[in-house]
Amino acid sequence: MIETTLAPLKLAVVGHTNTGKTSLLRTLTRDTYFGEVRNSPGTTRHVEGVRLKIADQTLIELFDTPGMEDSMALLDYLQRLTNEQGRMDEPERIALFLQTPEANERFEQEARVLRQLLQSDAGLYVIDVRDPVLAKHKDEIRVLAQCGKPLLPVLNFTRSPEQRIEEWRTALAHLGLHALAEFDTVAPALNGEALLYEKLALLVSAAHSEQLQRLSVDVAQQRQQRMQDAWRLLAELLVDVAAWRLTSPSQKALLEQNVQTLHETIRLREEACVKALLRRFNFTTRDYLPDHIALEGYRWETDLFHPEVLKELGIQVGKGVAAGAMAGATFDLLTAGLSLGSGTLIGAAAGGIWQGVDKWGQRLIGKWRGETELTVDDSVIRVLALRQIALIHALAQRGHAAQAPIAISRAQIALDSGSLSEESTPINWRSGPLPDAIEQARAHPEWSSLHPRHLPSARREQAIVALVQQLEGPKVEQ
Repeated sequence: MIETTLAPLKLAVVGHTNTGKTSLLRTLTRDTYFGEVRNSPGTTRHVEGVRLKIADQTLIELFDTPGMEDSMALLDYLQRLTNEQGRMDEPERIALFLQTPEANERFEQEARVLRQLLQSDAGLYVIDVRDPVLAKHKDEIRVLAQCGKPLLPVLNFTRSPEQRIEEWRTALAHLGLHALAEFDTVAPALNGEALLYEKLALLVSAAHSEQLQRLSVDVAQQRQQRMQDAWRLLAELLVDVAAWRLTSPSQKALLEQNVQTLHETIRLREEACVKALLRRFNFTTRDYLPDHIALEGYRWETDLFHPEVLKELGIQVGKGVAAGAMAGATFDLLTAGLSLGSGTLIGAAAGGIWQGVDKWGQRLIGKWRGETELTVDDSVIRVLALRQIALIHALAQRGHAAQAPIAISRAQIALDSGSLSEESTPINWRSGPLPDAIEQARAHPEWSSLHPRHLPSARREQAIVALVQQLEGPKVEQ
């Protein structure tokens, strides 16, 4: 067990200009606001620090340093110091350099890096593997090695099609650096942090290795908890939407108005779920960009109820939507003036009215009985599930240094929905039976938080817990 008095492991994050040093710290800390990230050289001009803690105990201190830009000239200068002062240990040579006027003038930026590395237990040398290996990079590593501290190369942007991983592996091996870690700060692997800490543990003291192991376990537990919370947010959304009913008079104008109210309420509820998911993964709305491609006059954020969207996503349109569409057409003829297209969309959206006549009897006949209960069709539940599952997986695989917002298109969901359904959960959201919790919610409008008289209940909680378990799927050993 780690003693509380043990000093934290101090890590200097070093490397050439614009290789992703600040990006690495953003991803490790899950803080999109740490430092400044942009595609221009020399963004970080001074040393910034951040702590990684567990239960108020600091295990690691990370220091972001400026990029090194003139390593070739610095290596020549260090050699001249050796010639002037005679033989000396390399860390002594670096310490001597830091006392020279050049350390505050020509090599001021490099001096900040070396000073921090000397004060640290080890260094993370961040490499943009899209860059070719140049002489300046090799000299940079030679200069850093003179500090006498363990140095772990971190290969960044490894998922880029322009990556040169093997070229960098060979170059690092020739410079005596055989242990390295691949860690894409934009799209890190799910176990990327654990592998990074595992490689680092090989280079530091045994006590610090225990700290890294403890941190690695905590990272895995946090990841599991985030996913569980995300599935819970999705389960609550689906139960709320499935359970909700809107009572409407059957007059044309009022029915049309209430159908629009139904649509807008469901959209706002989905939007609230999206924002909650972004917060849970430490992202903001700027990290998410819904698809705005128009489809026959409808947009992604407003097309939940469009029959063509259901078709495009591979969702089997049940007889409820078909019957609803026919009922909408019939309704047009009976209401003198409502356009066939509008009526059809209203009927399709409220398909639950017409497909439920057998089940619900006189309550759902429509305007002939004065009131109708509007509910969403099962296909809308399926679209909601597929869209949120796609977002959850995108957030889980996103690094906090990513600059481009997530864009989930209909085409992507249509392509991925089968694998998402089979690999992520045992639920086939496109055409299989809906979970029992959804069917139970249909009979309990009071379960919906959208209901004006909504009250928490044990049965609702049981249904949500059961749905979360189905969404999570079988537990996988970490």
